[in-house]
Amino acid sequence: MNCLIKNFIFDIGNVLLNFKPLEYLKTKISESDIIDDVYYQVFKSEEWILLDRGMINEKEAYNRIIERNSQYKYQIKNIFEEWQEMLTPIEDTICILKELKNASFKIYFLSNFHSTAFDYVIKQYGFFDLFDGGIVSYKENLIKPEAAIYEKLIKKYNLTALESFFIDDMEENIHAAKLLDFNTMIFTCASELKIQLKMKDIYN
Repeated sequence: MNCLIKNFIFDIGNVLLNFKPLEYLKTKISESDIIDDVYYQVFKSEEWILLDRGMINEKEAYNRIIERNSQYKYQIKNIFEEWQEMLTPIEDTICILKELKNASFKIYFLSNFHSTAFDYVIKQYGFFDLFDGGIVSYKENLIKPEAAIYEKLIKKYNLTALESFFIDDMEENIHAAKLLDFNTMIFTCASELKIQLKMKDIYN
């Protein structure tokens, strides 16, 4: 086993929980010609980033998005009422999480997340009890890939970046972590994660 690594830090969206809004909208909106635009207006909006940063709440975000997109009022209303449904567990990754915990590694999360969505998932899914701690963006008014959010995690839990392994599905977030000397891997699937950890002599 590689004794250098003591801590594992997991992103949540598309690492531990599915977050695929475009696929989700295809199951919720019958008018196929507007799906891409609705996706862009909601999930790629300035308000979505402000929600992650904890600067506005979902009601404020909803009202602002509706004001710009009244033609999609019905669809956007349904999205804001139900979008957390897509946040379902990626069970194979959660199995790895449990095995790392059982092997006495410390495990943390570092994720961009909204307040209401985070409250929903921690109540819904028991695997959050496995974590030794974590940082979620809305509580800190910081978001990845800003260096300050990684530094917040290091300081709060007295971690050493060189002893920590960060797993995220976004290249820009991985790049930011590398600049701070974290060991990193860009997540594609749980089986590839397991292979990479075995190759690094971290995972049995």
